[in-house]
Amino acid sequence: MTAKDQIAEAIASNDVVLFLKGTPQFPQCGFSGQVVQILDHLGVPYAGVNVLQSDEMRQGIKEFSNWPTIPQLYVKGEFIGGCDIVREMFQAGELQSHLKSAGVALKQTA
Repeated sequence: MTAKDQIAEAIASNDVVLFLKGTPQFPQCGFSGQVVQILDHLGVPYAGVNVLQSDEMRQGIKEFSNWPTIPQLYVKGEFIGGCDIVREMFQAGELQSHLKSAGVALKQTA
């Protein structure tokens, strides 16, 4: 299976997918860590894909999305963006609204 096939499979089989450097438990860069913190804070169930597992995966996700940086967040097959976009959407409340409208359950916050 090619990296492109693995990427398409991850996006198709998970409502929310984060392609990041490292894992959600151990992000290997600050930008990946920020997006992990936002998703964890919201209680979003998501799949994390470590792009450092292979050069093909790291390059493949950039080509797949036509986006030059990692991390990359997908919701219900739609590319949302990288760290800056996700952070801005979160701060404005747009990320939460987008996830809810996409049918992604968020944990209840007090």
